Amino acid sequence: MKGPLLLILTVWLNVQYGGCALSSSCSYPPTKWCSSLESAIQCGVLKECLHSNFTKSHQRGDKVEVALYYESLCPGCRQFLTLMLFPTWLMLMDIMTVTLVPFGNAQEKPVGQKYVFECQHGEQECLGNMIETCVMNMTNIAFPIIFCMESSSDVIKAAQSCVGLYAPELSWDTVMTCVKGDQGNQLMHQNALKTKALNPPHQYVPWVTINGEHTEELQTKAMSSLFTLVCSMYKGTKPEACGGTQKHYKSYCHNE
Repeated sequence: MKGPLLLILTVWLNVQYGGCALSSSCSYPPTKWCSSLESAIQCGVLKECLHSNFTKSHQRGDKVEVALYYESLCPGCRQFLTLMLFPTWLMLMDIMTVTLVPFGNAQEKPVGQKYVFECQHGEQECLGNMIETCVMNMTNIAFPIIFCMESSSDVIKAAQSCVGLYAPELSWDTVMTCVKGDQGNQLMHQNALKTKALNPPHQYVPWVTINGEHTEELQTKAMSSLFTLVCSMYKGTKPEACGGTQKHYKSYCHNE
């Protein structure tokens, strides 16, 4: 009896709240629309979220793990993150994961119980690395925030407004407490350890690993078309974006 009741409830909710009816009252960013029944209803995407959750539950392949080792002010890193990695993730987030490690070619040295960091592009880059590291530790919507920062004309000046845009519940004071305190220092030390543990050792940034592996062939493919690489490496049923048979729900706001 429980199954039919849930089905009836789903259909009723879809009739009441499907389409674009409530999108004007949506107070969530797109990446959070399907995070709960409340957000899906409020944003008018219940049908899409139900389809997405059903699709995810029937996937058979492991997600492709993409890791980026980078620096917040490295021009090549910013280009790859904003023009290749983030757009690919938006299209293929159901079949890929992204790990960001901001440290790159920086150096660290212990001073007492803490670490001092020296970054390739100066103190501002160390600050950018630290802000992005703390944000990743504080919210599950960090990637859009970091994209917002890295795609801005001034990465550091954009940080506070990007946090306010994508995670208004996250206090900027809380972020800066992390940045200036022991928590941020230890988090950056972990980034240093992850970077130093790379095998083979990184020779440049952006440095990309796929499923934990780095080769020049994988790097070249990731830099030229990460989208194609992820699609080719995913072993499950290919999503429609990859030219596969797994359909993606399409939503339109009709002219009425």
